[in-house]
Amino acid sequence: MSAMKTEEDANGTSTANGGGGVCEEGGVTVLSPTDLSEMLAAGTKEVHEKAENTEFVKDFLRGRIHKELFKLGHVALFFTYSAMEEEIERNKEHPHFAPLYFPHELHRRDALARDLEFFYGEDWQSQIRISPAAQRYVDRIRRVGRDQPALLVAHAYTRYMGDLSGGQVLRKVAQRALKLPPTGEGLSFYEFEGIHSAKAFKQLYRSRMNELELDTHTKRRVVEEANLAFQFNMEIFGELEEVGKTLQDDVLDAAPAHGEIQGDVSQCPYHAAKTAASSGSSYICQVAMTVLKNPSGQVLLAAWIAALAGLAAWYLM
Repeated sequence: MSAMKTEEDANGTSTANGGGGVCEEGGVTVLSPTDLSEMLAAGTKEVHEKAENTEFVKDFLRGRIHKELFKLGHVALFFTYSAMEEEIERNKEHPHFAPLYFPHELHRRDALARDLEFFYGEDWQSQIRISPAAQRYVDRIRRVGRDQPALLVAHAYTRYMGDLSGGQVLRKVAQRALKLPPTGEGLSFYEFEGIHSAKAFKQLYRSRMNELELDTHTKRRVVEEANLAFQFNMEIFGELEEVGKTLQDDVLDAAPAHGEIQGDVSQCPYHAAKTAASSGSSYICQVAMTVLKNPSGQVLLAAWIAALAGLAAWYLM
């Protein structure tokens, strides 16, 4: 996000853009705080932190995920995305959503269906049931799609941008923890085959959001709806935590070993900025080298890096 910054244009050089302002200053894109993408980032920061600190998410990032919970999580996602993408199809020409219609690039229902067939077999549809928390989430999405299409933006933003941001880190953690095939079976949900650069696509998506013809009141309602979407996700996490308490604790700590997360962290702008801003970087490197000489230290550091990458990526949506 180093090429973008949020500030008011004191010189009045911004041009109208969906109710906000955007201009170019020395090759740097300057966004207005009234742009929807900026309002969403600021307005969901607190709930982001709450979601990332649920036990389910923290355990996932540590590589401590039970296969049954992973499957049930996919079931909840399947019902959620099925409802959301049906409502997106219904509203694909609505002026308050049409610019965000990217079915080939983003839609996840078919990918989740492939994953569920891998985990449950050919008759997977007869084996899955929607949970109470997922049902409440689906009911809200249906109501919004039917009565308030502009608020559908909040649900698409919350899910798709989060999946694009932290998906590769979570994919690697899940593959190692669950000992899934290296060929990708069971992990189709994390593969966005129609997107070659997640960073470029997220920039495009934010730009399209800012171009929506929404007044300030409606933008605020979209932010409120995004917070509600996070709450629904946390309710699902809570359900999974309760189910986890009934399962045998046979999960091994399977966070990525040192070197296995490859380029994901180095490509994270948040990580790069934090590293560059640290005045004690040489000291930190010395400490890191000392830790890495110890095998247990390697595992702990790798788990910490995975957690930081997921957290930072979500902030940078």
